[in-house]
Amino acid sequence: QVQLVESGGGLVQAGGSLRLSCAASGRTFSMYDMGWFRQAPGKEREFVAAIGWSGGLTRYADSVKGRFTISRDNAKSTVYLQMNGLKLEDTAVYYCAAHNSGSFYNTNNYNYWGQGAQVTVSS
Repeated sequence: QVQLVESGGGLVQAGGSLRLSCAASGRTFSMYDMGWFRQAPGKEREFVAAIGWSGGLTRYADSVKGRFTISRDNAKSTVYLQMNGLKLEDTAVYYCAAHNSGSFYNTNNYNYWGQGAQVTVSS
């Protein structure tokens, strides 16, 4: 069992930055590849970024590539999402998740989820 708790969400103006954190407890965090997803009102949950267990492998959605950076600190059992150049369309609830197997891009391949953190980008 892995428990995940996101923090760092909030309200930011377009063009601004936020850093989300996801603290893990329970089973060994460093065993898991981790991902970030987001869900806007009325839309399906979508992949944002993922990182391998050692931090050496990363993947990003095209919509955030070059603006968002995923990282992790296994000593602190925490994964981060640095978000720069935020746009109105980045407004969503952001979830971190522990990857089970298969493609990083599919929500069905993650077996533990946090409760979500709201990110609101204003004009």
